[in-house]
Amino acid sequence: MYLNCHSFHSLRYGTIPLTDLVEQAVACKVKAMALTDINTVTGIYDFTKVCNEVGIKPLVGIEFRADNVLRYIGLAKNAVGVAEMNRFLTRHNFEEIPLPLSAPDFENVIIIYPLENVPACLKDNEYIGIRPEELSKLFHQQWKILEHKMLVFQPVTFRTKREFNLHKILRAIDTNIILSKLTEDDYCRQTDFMLPLEKLLAKYEQHPNILANTQNIIDQCHFEFDFKTSKNKKFYTNNHKSDMALLTSLAYQGLHWRYGSNNAQARARAEKELKVIDELGFGGYFLITWDIVRYSNSCGFLHIGRGSGANSIIAYCLGITDICPIELDLYFERFLNVNRKTPPDFDIDWSWKERDTILKYIFNRYGADHVAFCGTNVEFKYRSIFREVGKVFGLPKDELDVLAKNPMATHDTNSVVKLVQEYGMLLEKYPNQRSMHSCGILISEEPITNYSVLEMPPKGFPIALFDMHIAEDIGFDKFDILSQRGIGHIDDSVKLIEKNRGIKVDIRNTALSKDEATANIFLARGKTIGCFYIESPAMRGLLRRLNCDNYKTLVAASSIIRPGVAQSGMMKEYVFRHNHPDQFEYFHEVFKEQLGETYGIMVYQEDVIKIALHYGGLPAADGDILRRAMSGKGRSKAALQKVKEDFFISCAKKGHPQKLSEEIYRQIESFAGYSFCKAHSASYAVESYQSLYLKVHYPVEFMVAVINNQGGFYRTEVYVHEAKMSGASIHTPCVNKSQYETTLYGIDVYLGLMHLERLEIQMAHLIINEREKNGAYKSLEDFINRIPIGIEGIQILIFIGAFRFTGKSKNQLLVMARLLLVNFKPENRNLMLLQEPVKDYKLPELDRSVFEDAFDEIELLSFPVSFSPFDLLQTKYRGTVMTKDLASHHKKTVKMLAYLISRKHVPTNRGTMYFGTWIDYEGEYFDTAHFADSLEKYPFQGGGCYLLLGTVEVDYHFPTVTISKMAKMPFIPDPRYSNATDRQYKVHEQIREDISMTHRAPYPQEHEIGLPRHKMGQ
Repeated sequence: MYLNCHSFHSLRYGTIPLTDLVEQAVACKVKAMALTDINTVTGIYDFTKVCNEVGIKPLVGIEFRADNVLRYIGLAKNAVGVAEMNRFLTRHNFEEIPLPLSAPDFENVIIIYPLENVPACLKDNEYIGIRPEELSKLFHQQWKILEHKMLVFQPVTFRTKREFNLHKILRAIDTNIILSKLTEDDYCRQTDFMLPLEKLLAKYEQHPNILANTQNIIDQCHFEFDFKTSKNKKFYTNNHKSDMALLTSLAYQGLHWRYGSNNAQARARAEKELKVIDELGFGGYFLITWDIVRYSNSCGFLHIGRGSGANSIIAYCLGITDICPIELDLYFERFLNVNRKTPPDFDIDWSWKERDTILKYIFNRYGADHVAFCGTNVEFKYRSIFREVGKVFGLPKDELDVLAKNPMATHDTNSVVKLVQEYGMLLEKYPNQRSMHSCGILISEEPITNYSVLEMPPKGFPIALFDMHIAEDIGFDKFDILSQRGIGHIDDSVKLIEKNRGIKVDIRNTALSKDEATANIFLARGKTIGCFYIESPAMRGLLRRLNCDNYKTLVAASSIIRPGVAQSGMMKEYVFRHNHPDQFEYFHEVFKEQLGETYGIMVYQEDVIKIALHYGGLPAADGDILRRAMSGKGRSKAALQKVKEDFFISCAKKGHPQKLSEEIYRQIESFAGYSFCKAHSASYAVESYQSLYLKVHYPVEFMVAVINNQGGFYRTEVYVHEAKMSGASIHTPCVNKSQYETTLYGIDVYLGLMHLERLEIQMAHLIINEREKNGAYKSLEDFINRIPIGIEGIQILIFIGAFRFTGKSKNQLLVMARLLLVNFKPENRNLMLLQEPVKDYKLPELDRSVFEDAFDEIELLSFPVSFSPFDLLQTKYRGTVMTKDLASHHKKTVKMLAYLISRKHVPTNRGTMYFGTWIDYEGEYFDTAHFADSLEKYPFQGGGCYLLLGTVEVDYHFPTVTISKMAKMPFIPDPRYSNATDRQYKVHEQIREDISMTHRAPYPQEHEIGLPRHKMGQ
């Protein structure tokens, strides 16, 4: 009898999680109920499953609202009815037109109007919902004659008084007003909760017709959904048979391309995979992915196929991935196996500049009605909770900042804050708004609106209103179309090298850029700034500890750097065994045979499958169940328990001692949830090598490409420094030389106008477009005549040196600009055939400090270009030791002067610590460790240069300075304000540092890991 239930998917309205809603219905002895969330069908699939499990008949529909006003409720008679409502609402979303007061002509939908919005004439499928408190109105003839069209109407929005208050808070958040300003029209009625069924029926006992009508409606509605069959586009061709014929043909062509004509191992592997793909019906999925990649190649785009899809030799032969699964011993079962009920997906990366072109192709190729982005629910998080709820209670911004940025234990204890905390914590994990999945694309056989309402965000690609988990549950295999700046670095570098040097680099040829000798030297030394995935301080330190000088070691490093692997203790143990291969024993022969490449340590997810297979004797597919279950991706605890039992039974059959098997299972259990897919690591490693190859052989072009793709781990300043260290001459922006992005002429690097944050984007593009159309600017007068710019914009360009081609000083140019703009008439700004001669102003010679340019640059770019930060220090002292000498100072105290690049917060059992990254006077990088006791006395004080005192610790080739004391060193006062003492140190505050915070528990200590280094009893 409950035909209008809201879950928390009625965003900022409903307060009840889906499963809780059904549990309450069970407690109230409800036999049938309808989920009708506001303007969405997000929850109907989970709702249907849960209802079927507990014996409640699920009805599904939509509550249609416009501007928070209830228009009508639609109940689907069947799946076709859901599709009708989805299409109706989608059209209104796309066209941004308000919902009509009356429902359209639905064929498979029952419409329920609230009493306040009943149309003059009701259609056959339309009814009126009567609340218990409205029954008294039926004594009026106006309504009594319509009783044959009336239904029980008891909306459900909350469960308790506390949740009613929470509902009002949500409504205040949604309407962006404080709680006291809410009116009754803004929120639901106080009676909108679920009663035990007999109590609800008792309220209508005088109106048996209404009860009969309601039951009749319930009987008409039959929403049944097939969760087992795939909803993806079924075939790339016309049918399964022709799909497999095409896939097989392409696979064998690729086999010849990748392996030649006589590789029996590769052929056997391909045949095995094709059989599984055929059996599971994934041929169309492979072919659609191949088609997308084929289009990308035809455009000359660079893509990276990564993730577990790289475990497939068919993907390798189709050119989807560039990782040979035979070379790296990658298990196909990690990607696809007969036991795997959930679909796999390919992760494919493009440059962020080219991804939209790929997306447009997919939508055009497969039809706008059949393609959509997966949605995602953005939940209320800690900071947003306190900001949103605090605002509702009328707290000012500064108090909201304190609540949002600090732990609850440190909050004020007044009554308002307590209310904010109480209701705020109720919202944790509640959906707040819907958004677009960052990369997941659905391509369906039937129109997407058969399954979901769609929304059209400003980006211009439609979004389904369910997330990837629901998509997977109802039978969609998503296509992950990603973008990343690392590919942009590589792609733009190649184009820039050809333009600047006339050299074509075939970066797709991994033989050129994988395990290249000079690149390996840079890799082992951690000289990888700017290179995808291997430029962070932690990664550069790991590369040096491993003396990593080859591809396979890099693949391992790409996996063990992951936080979970480090937390499991495997990273430290791997570094030890790599450097001391004679100081440990494999504690079982299987570990030597199967994991010899990684010294008997389970570094990759695939290693879990290997050990389950070769030690435990389980099928590889069962090993994958073990991996997925332990990583939290397996939905069934029962499946995990079954595989665990089978593991021990199988081990016993193979004659393994119980104690040894228990230790191996303990290792699997402690590691499986943290590990990284080997194919993923290998894909990352290939991309890292491609970046490194370009950095080593074409460093200036590479660094310009990094700058133009807006960097990576570090701020722009660091990459500008790298370009300078690589031999480039760095120039500030110039109106005649600079583009919007940074430009390269030989070794001359002109920073782009985009780096002038105070210059409007439109103005920057106008300057460039006008120059390209009508030639270089001849003078300041010429520039002002052609560009509609005010004095503020002109000053920015003058101060950054953009008119230095005129040969006049900045002070002279400022005087000229003011003289020109005082009497300038905008209507005279045009290009004349005969330009008036440039006036020769008599300008005074004004003294100017050589350091003024540096401070102009700090103000406008946030870093100096004309001078190094060390040149601006008051002291001439440069430290007693340079970075290049640190390795020879193990256990010695050193004093160094350094410029702060970045620092990373790390939680430890002894309190907060930081790792710092610095450059010395010679421009080389080194790293520091700052423990809690040192930080208490000598904290970081923002960007700039510091005097450091500490002890050098050389850990496997990698020196770190453990800081005991540090002090920030003063820069010279700003010479531009020699007469204004209050501003002499103001611009110094704009010198930046990169700070990264870590929100995790401290890593365990070495003694807590317990990984044996000796052979265990057989």
